[in-house]
Amino acid sequence: MESSGIATVTVGDIDLAYETFGDEAGIPLLLVSGLGSQMISYADELCAGFAERGMYVIRFDNRDVGLSTHLHSAGIPRLGDVRRGDRSSVHYELADMAADTAGLIEALGLESVHLVGVSMGGMIAQRVAITYPERVRSLTSIMSTTGNRSVGGATEAAQAVLYAPAAHDRESAIARQLQSSRVIGSPGFPFDEEAIRARAGLAYDRGHDPAGVARQMAAIVTSPDRTEDLGRVSVPTLVIHGADDALVDVSGGRATAAAIPGAELVVIEGMGHDLPRQLWPEFTDRIMALVGRVEGQV
Repeated sequence: MESSGIATVTVGDIDLAYETFGDEAGIPLLLVSGLGSQMISYADELCAGFAERGMYVIRFDNRDVGLSTHLHSAGIPRLGDVRRGDRSSVHYELADMAADTAGLIEALGLESVHLVGVSMGGMIAQRVAITYPERVRSLTSIMSTTGNRSVGGATEAAQAVLYAPAAHDRESAIARQLQSSRVIGSPGFPFDEEAIRARAGLAYDRGHDPAGVARQMAAIVTSPDRTEDLGRVSVPTLVIHGADDALVDVSGGRATAAAIPGAELVVIEGMGHDLPRQLWPEFTDRIMALVGRVEGQV
């Protein structure tokens, strides 16, 4: 099933690029991407699979990545200072990105959506469910965490690739992504070098901006622990996490599920910090089961 093509909508001072799959009359499913990741991190085939099952799928570029607004005038945050408590170089927090997401829902004329977020996207989705509950029918948080620094930590190797020097040309960007994927990807599933190369090259072509990624990282670091607030989330929630996630330890997923009343936790052996093609059917089936319960279809 083909996409609608890229469109742009203005939310506050931010232009958000988005793309849809499926019939507008379908059940809305909004996909939120992770740190530095563009909408293409949700593969066309995965989106089309949801659309074929009756969903109206929306994916978009967060602020500071891809084809959405890049806040160049904000400069590069001093992450070392940020970790020491100096927030003077931080331009926005996850709450602002959640406001972008809620604004997108409204701008598209949708009352509410089934919300799926991966990694930082899961953090954003959680904040949307907390702050804008009327916009969320169900929440799926994948390989994410609560903001409590005692859970969801990264291994030393994962931290090393996360903070590796930024790439400055297309080939080095692809090489950096391959290196990162070898460290934080899913050890229980085949390493798909061809797909990673293609996606990394496309991401570079769509909008390579290391400073924007740093601003997103600062938003994560400075945003408060959501654990207490998650206790007020009342929408049906699914939490998916890899047992072998080197970037966000599975304790982050367990803590998320424990914090949200009635949340379902699914821990997948062999899954790291990515979405292996072999798991797409399981992701789709589990999210569709959640949607079906909410929509009264099962």
